[in-house]
Amino acid sequence: MVHLFHSTSEICSKIVTQRYSTSFASAIRMLHKDLRTPIFNIYGFVRFADEIVDTFHDHDKEELLEQFKAETYESIKRGISLNPVLNSFQRTVNQYNIDLKLVDAFFRSMEMDLSKKVYDVLGYEEYIYGSAEVVGLMCLFVFCEGNKELYEKLEPSARSLGAAFQKVNFLRDIKADYSDMSRTYFPGCDFNNFTEKEKLQIEEDIAKDFRDAFEGIKLLPLKARFGVYVAYKYYLTLFKKIKRLKPSRILEARIRIPDFLKAFIVFRAGVKNQLGMI
Repeated sequence: MVHLFHSTSEICSKIVTQRYSTSFASAIRMLHKDLRTPIFNIYGFVRFADEIVDTFHDHDKEELLEQFKAETYESIKRGISLNPVLNSFQRTVNQYNIDLKLVDAFFRSMEMDLSKKVYDVLGYEEYIYGSAEVVGLMCLFVFCEGNKELYEKLEPSARSLGAAFQKVNFLRDIKADYSDMSRTYFPGCDFNNFTEKEKLQIEEDIAKDFRDAFEGIKLLPLKARFGVYVAYKYYLTLFKKIKRLKPSRILEARIRIPDFLKAFIVFRAGVKNQLGMI
């Protein structure tokens, strides 16, 4: 009956993904069926840790994160956890032999969010790596299914894709991060006087990440390529929308992609995929 417990845990991670990110959930559904569950498992874990540092304001975040971290490593070691999200995550870590150094780096970035408010260049790069790039690398372990040579070849592009997603998130969420949490991720930026020049510099950096990421997407195994491409197109579309806006506008509201446009992105990506254009 332990199989029932494991499958129930994985359903929980899938629900977490669907409730917190409709875009990622829909992109994951474009992956081959063999890959969907482990990617849901990774996202559910990441989402819960992020939730601790971002929203549990009435609780001791440091204590909760430390407990979650300890339970994560214990679950990986034991091969089971009564926390369904951690149980599904440990199954993926153990099945695909995901490097625990990636988990270490992820928790370091989550810990930075507990106290760090302003980032210099080195801190920004460390945070981006641990909060986003390693998530892409965890997923790459799944996509490569044990092919170490392919993993090493695609590692730089996977990091670039994770970085692009996170930096777009930072631009999209400036109002919440700066106004509500007093966080300034982009080094040297004064959001009381956010200029076109500063915005353009950030956008040029993100555009390079997207270009580098796409080179790797084209080389992904077929089982993963379409789903990752859809996620890439979601974020690239959001990025292009943000680029068209004045700095003052993105400080006023969270920018979104409407559902009809998401559906069109999937349709167009599907056509390209059928024509072998990805």
